[in-house]
Amino acid sequence: MNAQPPGRIVLLTTSHRVAPGLLSWPAWQALRGADRVLCPDPDHPQLPYLHEAGIEVEHTAPDAPALVEECAENGRTVVVIPSGEGDRDLTDGLARLAGSGRVRMPELELLPASYDLPGARLLDLVQVMDTIRAECPWSSTQTHEGLAKYGIEEAYELVEAIEAGDRDELREELGDVLLQVVFHARIAEEDAAAPFSIDDVAGGIVDKLIHRHPHVFGEETAETPEDVKAHWLRTKAAEKRRESVTDGIPLGQPALALATKLAARVRTAGLEVDSPPPVGDGDIGGLLLAMAVRAEADGTDPEAALRAAARAYRDAIRRTEGVEMEEGSGEPRD
Repeated sequence: MNAQPPGRIVLLTTSHRVAPGLLSWPAWQALRGADRVLCPDPDHPQLPYLHEAGIEVEHTAPDAPALVEECAENGRTVVVIPSGEGDRDLTDGLARLAGSGRVRMPELELLPASYDLPGARLLDLVQVMDTIRAECPWSSTQTHEGLAKYGIEEAYELVEAIEAGDRDELREELGDVLLQVVFHARIAEEDAAAPFSIDDVAGGIVDKLIHRHPHVFGEETAETPEDVKAHWLRTKAAEKRRESVTDGIPLGQPALALATKLAARVRTAGLEVDSPPPVGDGDIGGLLLAMAVRAEADGTDPEAALRAAARAYRDAIRRTEGVEMEEGSGEPRD
């Protein structure tokens, strides 16, 4: 039975997205049990917390051969806290020595002392947005009003990616929509009268989601999607205290989507509403409204249905023009 290699080198990695000092228990055990703790970066954010915990840290850049010799020959344990760049020279040097087969190696361990939780990259986005807002000549002058058109464009591009079934495009377009949210929240921080931040935005939607899901976070029950929708509508009505079912419906949205939303509110409220009087010769608007109401009642999204029909019509136009299409893509061939 082979003996374990003597000595131990521990590379202790941390995440800048987690508050300094919040280290895992195995990390604290390794730090307290080490013969030496090395860190090449004297400004590493973890150092004040290690000092407070009574752990002595040497500010030196470790040399791979010397470190291996010290640990392998003397059976010592050395913990290395890499700098933000990761200390590539050290890790490459250790890899070369281990792969050579000619050097007696100690145990090598990569120990995550802190790691990212889901959503941690959102912190990077907020930080990058802060920097861009402060230093970019274009971004630093933008306003809510000036960015409004981009929000609409990005929303439409997201819908297009969903309908196309392109996963890469969907991921990218979701990022573009998220950028609009973060950008507007960053601008809002500078408002002198009523400032708010991205944390206020996130906190608001968290509170809303919890309040509108009493069957998940409370004592109510919901067995079907219809039950869930009923909970949502009741809590929403209590929050908004609206006088009309039409309150809160943005009139600036596309006409077909507007008609569908109005029809959905009417149907949900159980109202009997007469069709509006004809407008103009032929009353095309009335006919379109009636078709939208009927589609909504049948569970069909008329906006999506019309877009699908329009895409098919576009393809028919291109075929008539003799434009070759990529097979299965619905897009013209280059």
